Amino acid sequence: MTKLTVTVITHNEEAHIGPALESVSWADEIIVVDSRSTDRTCETAARYTSLVEVRDWPGYGVQKNYAASRASNDWILSLDADERVTPALGAEIRELMAHGPRVAGYRVPRVARYLGRWIRSTDWFPDYHLRLYDRRAARWSERPVHESVKVDGPTERLRGELLHYPYRDVSEHLATIDRYTTLIAEQWLAEGRRATPLHAFVYPPLAFFRNYILRQGFRDGRAGFLISRLNAYYVFLKYVKLMERQGQP
Repeated sequence: MTKLTVTVITHNEEAHIGPALESVSWADEIIVVDSRSTDRTCETAARYTSLVEVRDWPGYGVQKNYAASRASNDWILSLDADERVTPALGAEIRELMAHGPRVAGYRVPRVARYLGRWIRSTDWFPDYHLRLYDRRAARWSERPVHESVKVDGPTERLRGELLHYPYRDVSEHLATIDRYTTLIAEQWLAEGRRATPLHAFVYPPLAFFRNYILRQGFRDGRAGFLISRLNAYYVFLKYVKLMERQGQP
């Protein structure tokens, strides 16, 4: 029997953290690392685990690596506060732990709830993330945004889904786009990447076409259309912000 620790990093996630932790109440251990929330995130988390730690925010990947380092077990399931493990995924993971994992990490499909419906189109689906891993062979990258687990060894995919509740409304979606594109532009600048007006002109329409037509966003009605448009805007904004940081008019 392989034991499992679930790790969650939080900041002002009072509305989400309870259902998230309830969905993994079967885990051998749950660790929450909070970056000084000003709401009742920590008090709510404490109903599900005694392992709640508060520390300054060092960045997404750094915080997730720290949470994994605090675990009593080598196998980690990294969960975001706005996610839920479905019963099917929970049963699949428990079965895997009972018989012993075959590889160093497992990718999990994630489906998002947006504008009142589950999105099964656009770049949002199937949204595979490597979340179940052996910390002895894996580590989170420490990029400012879109961090991911780097695994030294083979990986496989699980069938059960993670449920994702990314945005309360369009305003929160737009605010996230603004924040993430700033981080990406700063990361690209540090890496020496360059952007031109041609990038901002060509790539956003291509992103819309990929999301709405090739990835069949039209099947999800107004939600699919809006996701496709905002994904295109996301692409536009990250190139414009990089140009701004390059000193281009």
